[in-house]
Amino acid sequence: MAKRSSPADNTRNHLEQIIGGLIDGVIFVNPDGKISWANDAALKMHGAESLSDLGGTVQGYCRRHVLRYRNNRKLERSQYPIHRLFEGIEFDSVVVEVSRRKSETCRMLKTRGLTLQNMDDKVVTYVMIMEDLTDQFEAEQRFERTFNANPAPALICRLSDLRYIRVNMGFLDMTGYLQRDLLGRSVYDIDILANAQDKERALAGLHEGTTIPQMESTVPLPDGGSKHVILAGQPLEECEGTCMLFTFIDLDPRKQAEDALRQMEERFSRAFRLAPVPMMLCTLDTLHIMEVNDAFLTATGLTFDDTQERDINQLPIWHDARSLNTLHTRLKAEGSLRNEDIQLYGGDDEVLDCLLSADAVTIQNTPCVLMVIQDITERKHTEGELLAALDAVMQDTSWFSRTVIEKLAQIRRPGSPAAKAEVAELTPREREILGLMCQGASDVQISEQLTLSRNTIRNHVATIYNKIDVHRRSDAIIWGRERGFLGPARPVGSGRRT
Repeated sequence: MAKRSSPADNTRNHLEQIIGGLIDGVIFVNPDGKISWANDAALKMHGAESLSDLGGTVQGYCRRHVLRYRNNRKLERSQYPIHRLFEGIEFDSVVVEVSRRKSETCRMLKTRGLTLQNMDDKVVTYVMIMEDLTDQFEAEQRFERTFNANPAPALICRLSDLRYIRVNMGFLDMTGYLQRDLLGRSVYDIDILANAQDKERALAGLHEGTTIPQMESTVPLPDGGSKHVILAGQPLEECEGTCMLFTFIDLDPRKQAEDALRQMEERFSRAFRLAPVPMMLCTLDTLHIMEVNDAFLTATGLTFDDTQERDINQLPIWHDARSLNTLHTRLKAEGSLRNEDIQLYGGDDEVLDCLLSADAVTIQNTPCVLMVIQDITERKHTEGELLAALDAVMQDTSWFSRTVIEKLAQIRRPGSPAAKAEVAELTPREREILGLMCQGASDVQISEQLTLSRNTIRNHVATIYNKIDVHRRSDAIIWGRERGFLGPARPVGSGRRT
């Protein structure tokens, strides 16, 4: 006759069927130390396929498995959760690393021990419940490695008590703190939000565990100073609960660069205003006036208001506006101008002879041009007086050397293309023909006097025009007379003074 199952056995069978499908691992240990049952999850956590693979007994389990705490400290067998449970010690949330001996595979398990007793308070079964935290711990390790290796400064605050629990080297290097100076300290001890740009919103995000958007703030330093930063906060789940990850961008280098740039701009502006020569700063594209200095206002007779919201070609100071347009075109093409002759109207409508120099510059990402004007009116007057005196003396130029005559002619017509030509470029025959032209002789008369054909004379005249860069006979005669060509054979002044 078959033995009938007791109600207790039926209850246990039902319990095993229910537990068998759980995600958590469960191991039953009899009072005699024998492992009586384990669900599939428990076997998988230990890399076992049967109870015998687990060790069969408490002692067998301890022999087959190596357990370590999270700090890698090895447990004594008496400290194994299953051994403590067999000794009648209940426990909760003991996290250990479990691996089989001579195996590199390990799992992180959170264990809990229970003792089941019957109505007579007699131990029936010891139950060890295990939760596999391997994936969670691996994710935390990856985060830990990334967090520590990330060069961006970062700090983690636990929201339950608002204390800092992690800090990376980026933050320590940025601030000069040591790790022990921060960990365990409250956000009120080292207040990174005290000077936040939107402090109320930042504090609300911290207390509610929501994202804190990027904003400027300052971080107190251990030496009592502070560092300008941009911070942001992102909530995350840690093994220690919900936390806030703060990340930082160091603004001090940018602040220092901005301060240096501001000081440089102030020095430039001060030097610009105090410069003794007229200066203008305007946009390159439209020549819209950005700033003029006091010397410019003094020279032109304008007021500061006269230059506001205007282009420089709208100022009533240009003697020839077309020349300004030409200079503007050249400036945009070449990027700079040097000592260009211009004429301006002064404060009393006097025409001023000036030299203009300009350079393209970039200010706050805007292409600009800096113009410097030098008034040479007095110098021109002095040159005029000198030329008048020389003209009086040059009624007899026979004693002048060729070099002196050349230089005087160039002074009379500065910047003229013809002024760059020299008598030395002409052949003796061309000089002879030019001398006759300066006396008023026509091509026919020159042909007869030199016994040359008219075609030959015309060819010589064309060559003379080309060499001295003129296009009319009258211009050639002026050029020659300025250089002393008054006689038929050679220009006057080629001989030495006697």
